[in-house]
Amino acid sequence: MTNSISDIVEADVLLVVGSNTTETHPVLSLQMKAAVRKHGARLILLDPRRIELAGFAYLHLRNRPGSDIAVINAMVNVIIAEGLQDRSFIEARTENYPTLAAAVEGWTPERAERISGVAAEDIIQAARLYAEANAAAIFWAMGITQHTSGTDNVKALSNLALLCGQIGRPGTGLNPLRGQNNVQGACDMGGLPNVLPGYQAVTSEEVRRKFAVGWGIDFDRLSPKPGLTVTEIMDGILEGRIKGLFILGENPMLSDPNLNHVERALGEVEFLVAQDIFVNETGAMADVVLPGVSFAEKLGTFTSTERRVQLVRPAIEPPANARQDWEIILDLARRMGANWSYTGPGAIFDEMARLTPQYAGMSHERLEGGGLQWPCPTADHPGTPILHVEKFTRGLGLFSPVEYTPPAEITDEAYPFVLSTGRVLFHWHGGTLSRRSPGLDALAPQAEVEVHPEDAVSLGVTSGMPVRVSSRRGSVVAAVQVTRRSPPGTVFMTFHYAEAATNLLTSDAVDPVAKIPEYKVSAVRLEALPEVVLQ
Repeated sequence: MTNSISDIVEADVLLVVGSNTTETHPVLSLQMKAAVRKHGARLILLDPRRIELAGFAYLHLRNRPGSDIAVINAMVNVIIAEGLQDRSFIEARTENYPTLAAAVEGWTPERAERISGVAAEDIIQAARLYAEANAAAIFWAMGITQHTSGTDNVKALSNLALLCGQIGRPGTGLNPLRGQNNVQGACDMGGLPNVLPGYQAVTSEEVRRKFAVGWGIDFDRLSPKPGLTVTEIMDGILEGRIKGLFILGENPMLSDPNLNHVERALGEVEFLVAQDIFVNETGAMADVVLPGVSFAEKLGTFTSTERRVQLVRPAIEPPANARQDWEIILDLARRMGANWSYTGPGAIFDEMARLTPQYAGMSHERLEGGGLQWPCPTADHPGTPILHVEKFTRGLGLFSPVEYTPPAEITDEAYPFVLSTGRVLFHWHGGTLSRRSPGLDALAPQAEVEVHPEDAVSLGVTSGMPVRVSSRRGSVVAAVQVTRRSPPGTVFMTFHYAEAATNLLTSDAVDPVAKIPEYKVSAVRLEALPEVVLQ
C-alpha cells in the first residue's frame, strides 16, 4: 500500500476493485466501513459479485469478469473529456500523458458498457466522483491481479490515480491488499524469482556484487538469470529440467491452478521436500517432511500490507519434534557445504537490513517499541506512512496506456458458465489451518457453488442440491447455493476444500508479465446430481 490503514477514514471516495474486503481483509474493512458510516465517504465498488461491501457502496459497478480495463479506461476517458484531470500534478510530476490521452480517446463509456455490462451513466458518475474528490483512495486485491491481464489492470488503476493527482496525500493512493499474512514480507525479502531482498534486480551486476560481499561468497555464485515462478516450476519438472523441489509453508496441491497438471509434476519430480506445521495434500506426496513451527512458536518479523514491519515473539513452546524454520534451513545449508553462522533471527534480520535500503534503519531492538513502515533508511528515521509524497521512486510517474484483452478462456455451448474463485470469511487459503478448527469448519463445512436464481431454474436445482462442476481440465462435486451474489451466467466457488478441489477446474493460463494464473475466469458447466448424497 502507498498509504496506511489508519488514513482510510480520511478519504472522501473509496474505489474498491476486485476485493471482497469484508471477508478477505475483515480488520482493514472496518476502516472502510467507518469511512462510509462515520465520515461520509462514498464507496465505489467495481466487482461482478454483490458482496457484503456492496451494502456500503454509493455506486456498485457489476462488470463482467475480466472486463476491468474497459471500465477503468472509460473512466479515464470521461475525466479527460470533461477536463476533470489534475493538470498541475500531471505537469509537475508525471510523463507520457499525451500518449495516455490519445490511447483512451476511443474508450467511451458506451464502448465500455458493451464489453463490461456496466451502464455508461454509472461509469460517468464513478469517474466524476473519483476525479472531483478532495482525497480518493484505490484498493484492489486478487480480483484484479489473477487475470491474464493482471499487470495491465494494475497499470490502468495507476493511470487513474496519476491523472487525478490522488497519490502522496492522506486518504489517497494505490493500495493493493496483500493476500496472506506475511506475503508482503516474503516479497520484501526476495521471495520472487527476479529480485534479491529489497526488490533489487538479480540482473544488476552492482546489486549482485553488493550481496556477494555482504554474504561473503564469490560474485560468480550469484546468477544474473531470473528464476522460475510456481507455474513455470511445474512445467520445468514435466520437461525434465527440474529434479528436486523444496516447498516451505505452501500447499500447491490445493492452491495452484489446474491441479491435475500439478499432481503430475509433483508425482514425477525426483525429490520432494515439504517443510510445514501439518502434513497437507502436498506433504502427503513428499519424500521428506520437515516439521517447522507456527507463528505463535517463533521469534521474527511480519510485514503487513501497509509495509509495517512488526516483531512477533513465541507465546507457546513448539511440539517436541518441531524445529525453528531458520534452524532447519541453516542446518541444511551447512550440510550442503555453506559456512553459515547466525546466533538467531535478530542476527539474520541485521544482515538483511544492511543489504536492503528500505529496512536499513530497522532492527529487532528498535522494533521492540512498535512497528515501523518501510522505507526506514536510518536508525533515527520514523518510518514512512505515505509513499510518493514529493516525488516517485523513478522520478516522474509514468502513464502506461493499456488495452482491453478478453480472458484466455471464454464460454461456449459445452461450458456456458464463467467460474470465478475466491475465499470466504471462515476459511483461509488451502484450509490447512482453518479446517482443523471445529468451530470454523462447522460454520462453513462443505464446498458450495453460488448459482444465480435464474440459472438455478434452468438447471433444475435448489440450494443444498449436489451438482458436478466441470471444466476442460476436470470436475468436482459441490452443493448449490442459490443466491443473487453472483450474476446470471457466473458461478463462484472457494478453493478451501480438498474434497472438492476447485483448482482442478481453473486454467493455468498466466499473465505474461507477472506470471499470475487466471483464477478468476474459467469456463465451466453444471450438472444436477439428484442421486448423490453429500457428506
